[in-house]
Amino acid sequence: MTTTTATNTATNTAAAMEVTKALLACSSCAGGGGGRYRRLGPPPQGVAAGAVLSPLPRDADDDAAAADRDAADVEDVVSLKVSLLGDCQIGKTSFMVKYVGDDEEQNGLQMTGLNLMDKTLAVRGARIAFSIWDVAGDSQFLDHVPIACKDAVAILYMFDLTSRCTLTNVIDWYERARKWNKTAIPILIGTKFDDFAQLPLEMQWTIVNEARAYARAMKATLFFSSSTHNINVNKIFKFITAKLFNLPWTVERNLTVGEPIIDF
Repeated sequence: MTTTTATNTATNTAAAMEVTKALLACSSCAGGGGGRYRRLGPPPQGVAAGAVLSPLPRDADDDAAAADRDAADVEDVVSLKVSLLGDCQIGKTSFMVKYVGDDEEQNGLQMTGLNLMDKTLAVRGARIAFSIWDVAGDSQFLDHVPIACKDAVAILYMFDLTSRCTLTNVIDWYERARKWNKTAIPILIGTKFDDFAQLPLEMQWTIVNEARAYARAMKATLFFSSSTHNINVNKIFKFITAKLFNLPWTVERNLTVGEPIIDF
C-alpha cells in the first residue's frame, strides 16, 4: 500500500520594510478628512532622531507565532472573524487587500458600505480561515457595525497617522463596537506610516504619545502600519493568531520615534 504525501511550504517573505530613505511625500487630504496635525511645540527637552519613549505600564501580551501560508493538506478549518472599523479614506480597504492579496480580492464580497474578504493559512496542523469585515467609514453605513462586530475575535480600530480627527473618532468607533462585542481583541492601528514618517520629529512625538494614550485607555495593542510598504500588516494577523491560540512568537515593543511603533 503506497501513501503519497504532498507538502508545499511557503514562507512569508513580505517582511516589514525599513523606512529609511526615499519615503513617499506627505499627501494632502483633498476631498475631505481634514483636521491634520499642527505643530504643538517641541516635546520636553526636545526630540532627536531615534529618540525612544518610555514604556507605559501594562500587562504584557502573549507573543505570537509565525503562520505557514500553505494549508492545502490540512482538513480541520477554524474560522476567525476580524472586523475593521474607522473613518473613511484612512486606508482600511488597502490594508485588507495587502493582507489577503490581489487574487483573493477578486473573490471578495462587496456590498454597499461593507467589504468581506477571506484568507486561509495553516498554523501547527490547523487550517485558519480569516474572514475580514471592512465597514465603510461614512455615517450612513453605521448600521453595518453590529453585524460586523458580532462574533468577531478581534476588532481593528484604524486611524490615519496624519489626520488627528480620525484618531479622535476612534473612541466613537470603539464605543459602538463594544455595544455588540466586549470580548474581541482590540487593536489600534495607525495607517499611512510612510506619510507620517515625513512629518517633523516633534510632530511625530505628539502623535505617538496621543495614540499610545488612546491605546492604553482601550486596553489595545498599538501598531503603526503602511499598506504601501507592507509594514506590520502581516505581523498584526500573526499577533491575533498567537493571542487566540497562545502560540509562541516574539514581537518586540518599538517605541523609537521615527520608526513604526509597536506598543503593548
